[in-house]
Amino acid sequence: MNVADTELMLGVLGRDGYVATDDPGAADVMLVNTCAVRDHAEQRVIGRLGELKRFKRPGVVLGVVGCMAQRLGSTLLDQASHVDLVIGPDGYRALPALIGGAVEGTRAAEIAFRQWEHYEDVPAVRGDRVGAFVTVQRGCDYRCTFCVVPMTRGGERSRKLADVVDEVRRLADEGTTEVTLLGQTVNSYHDGAADFADLLRAVGAVPGLRRLRFTSPYPTDFTDRVVEAMADVPAVCEHVHLPAQSGSTGLLKRMGRRYGREEYRRVVARLRAAIPDLSITTDLIVGFPGETDHDFAETVSLVGEVGFDDAYTFRYSPREGTGALRLPHPVSDAVARERLERLIEVVRAMARRKNLGLVGGTQEVLVEKVARRGELLQSRTRTNKVVLLQAGAAPIGAYLDVRLTGTTGSTFTGTPVPAGRELALLG
Repeated sequence: MNVADTELMLGVLGRDGYVATDDPGAADVMLVNTCAVRDHAEQRVIGRLGELKRFKRPGVVLGVVGCMAQRLGSTLLDQASHVDLVIGPDGYRALPALIGGAVEGTRAAEIAFRQWEHYEDVPAVRGDRVGAFVTVQRGCDYRCTFCVVPMTRGGERSRKLADVVDEVRRLADEGTTEVTLLGQTVNSYHDGAADFADLLRAVGAVPGLRRLRFTSPYPTDFTDRVVEAMADVPAVCEHVHLPAQSGSTGLLKRMGRRYGREEYRRVVARLRAAIPDLSITTDLIVGFPGETDHDFAETVSLVGEVGFDDAYTFRYSPREGTGALRLPHPVSDAVARERLERLIEVVRAMARRKNLGLVGGTQEVLVEKVARRGELLQSRTRTNKVVLLQAGAAPIGAYLDVRLTGTTGSTFTGTPVPAGRELALLG
């Protein structure tokens, strides 16, 4: 979502003649786009602002935008005298005017919520055309006790289906073949007439679109209609990121989640029954207030029972204004760290076992970009597995079948399968 918002801000500023630069020393405006979900992310922002301070010179504007800006507002201006602007997610339209004021010496915070704001008239400036993020829903109405998002993104509201389809159609016409639909609880999408199942079918029917992904869904918002659409629409990829947060029903209740362990498992079973080759990744939190050894053991066992392909694992991060701050029995940092290390080991072992079972098979991949190691290309399967190929194997944006030749446990190596080779092997 931060990537999508950055592309949106580039669109807002591009209409006023601004162009992007990666060199802060050459910039007239420096904007730090922020997250507020975890304290660690905010601390990194503070450090980054300190680094950028040395590039400040007369007329250069330094701004903080996004969720941390929304959460702290004018307090951030008081804390950091070198910051000129603080702008929340609904205030990006005001960027050119506020930058102009900052050049004249007026520091400002713009953090008003605008429930009507979808920036429909602002064309996002995207870095590449291989894949694109398309925001379909902003804000969140759920009140998980650990989560600050409703306070930084406002209430849930969905774009009109026709507007989303029009944006995806423009992207496809320009050569984009993969789109990821974004929302805080994306499968609760509803524009007043159409639900998420309707959206999947409409977007999936756009000519030229080969792959359709979405993130992040809420487990209990997978209605029968949504699951049927996922199975029916060829473009919908066989991967779901399904945040569990915990494997303990008692802890999930304290987190304010709207399901328990068994209900989560039933959702997984329904998804896999409809889409047999589905890969599932998740989010897991350890160290939440009141988490006992038994609660933690329930989370570990859930990893094995579900057989996640991977998981993002976190230590609980206290957030000002959230309900979890009022909960008794905090877990010590030492215990939380030890549990996180153990959980990571379990998740990695599970992912490695699953990935080793795929070695030797053939998968369709989309070549996304040059990998960090310049002699390799990064590609991705429909099930969201990263496959590294030798440079020159195919152009960026190409689709090809590859044989998976090895795995590190998390990523794969692969070689292209020559056209007709599979038929010859089978014949």
